[in-house]
Parts: sequence; C-alpha cells; structure tokens
Amino acid sequence: MATTDNGNRSRDHLQVVDDRPLWARLTGRAAVLILVAAALVMSLAFPVREYLAQRAAIAAAEEQAATLGARVDNLRDQVGLWREDAFVEQQARERLHYVMPGETGLVLLSPGDVEQARKPEIREPVEPEVAWFDTLWGSVKEADNR
Repeated sequence: MATTDNGNRSRDHLQVVDDRPLWARLTGRAAVLILVAAALVMSLAFPVREYLAQRAAIAAAEEQAATLGARVDNLRDQVGLWREDAFVEQQARERLHYVMPGETGLVLLSPGDVEQARKPEIREPVEPEVAWFDTLWGSVKEADNR
C-alpha cells in the first residue's frame, strides 16, 4: 500500500461517491445510447409480435390438418367397410330392421312407445302465410278508405 509522508494510507483505492441523482449524472453519450436502444426496441416490437402471431397461426393450422387427416383416414376405413356385402347386410338389419325372406321380424317397443302409439295425433290447423305483396296491397286499400 502506498503511504504518504505522514504515514497515512493513500486514498487512491477509495471509491468516489457522487451525491447527485442518477439522471443528473447521465452524460450526453449515455442519453443518446439510451435513445438508440429504445428506438431499436420499439422498431423490433411489431415484427416480433407478428412473428409470434404467425407461429401460433401455423401451429393451429398444423393441428387442424392433423385432425382432418385423421378424420379422412377414418372415413376411408368406413368406405372400405361399406364395400363389403356382409357389413351392408348387417347395417340394413340393425338400422332399417330388414329381414331375409322367410324370417319373421320382431320389434320390441317400450311402454312409453306403446302409450305414444295409442294416443291420437291432434293436429292444429296451420294458418296459411300471407304473401308480403298481399299485406302491402291490403294496407294500401285500408289507407285509401281513410
């Protein structure tokens, strides 16, 4: 350590403390640097936001394409099933209650179905709709009468 004539330590190693606030200690170069950095951040904000939005749109489109591809595969499998005569016959029996010649068809009804079948169907008369031009002509005649 460096000493002076009277044996005191040198103050070279001590840090200078400035009591001024930070904004008062800024130099012109620092202010320009901060302005340039802010301008760069502002000029890059929009392109980065657009890039992220486009990446999200691409990811959504890829997910939709994968879902639709799986659906196409499923439909192709179903088309293959419908080309088989045994499958078509099975579906006709299940869905349409078809029977082969000589077989007796049997349909089981629930008690609610039986009660609904026994109720008479009451239809309410439906008023015919009047065409718009008839309504217009009627209002013109009514206006003439006044």
